[in-house]
Amino acid sequence: MHEEISLIREVDAIQIPSGDTITLPAGTPVYITQRLGGTFTVATSAGLARISSTDADALGVDLEAEKQKQAAAHALKDAPLEEQVWAQLKSVYDPEIPVDIVNLGLVYDCGLEEIDGKTVVQVKMTLTAPGCGMGPVIAADAQAKIMTIEGIDDARVELVWDPAWNQDMITEEGKMKLGMI
Repeated sequence: MHEEISLIREVDAIQIPSGDTITLPAGTPVYITQRLGGTFTVATSAGLARISSTDADALGVDLEAEKQKQAAAHALKDAPLEEQVWAQLKSVYDPEIPVDIVNLGLVYDCGLEEIDGKTVVQVKMTLTAPGCGMGPVIAADAQAKIMTIEGIDDARVELVWDPAWNQDMITEEGKMKLGMI
């Protein structure tokens, strides 16, 4: 990490913190600043951007090794559905903070419901800052990861702002990762 890499091919990325889609041309020099939850945060001359694991080859990253890391998140397939959902939520990261959204205290509620004979996951989460353009991206990432669980028919991730998030909501594990304790 923190070694300059030139992109092998053109790649779509999400600009941080605006959430806008941008295209980074082949040959663009980048630094990988974070590789968590199946995505890569890279520093470019234009700022930070998030690259999906499906585009890891543009960074010269071995896709098979990344897929094996992601498969580890599915190792709980015999666990109760709610436990599997929480495990998936713990694999979602804010691209600027190296702590998952659960340990950051961003997930306010998570439950499973039977609606019209289908198993639906309802998640209420917030962000560290209300104006963050990455909110819809992080929520979509959470929804996509929940939808990989066998037995889940739908996942609804709602961004809420009440109560307002504050640092006291970070778990002890999260605070340890951030060097706060």
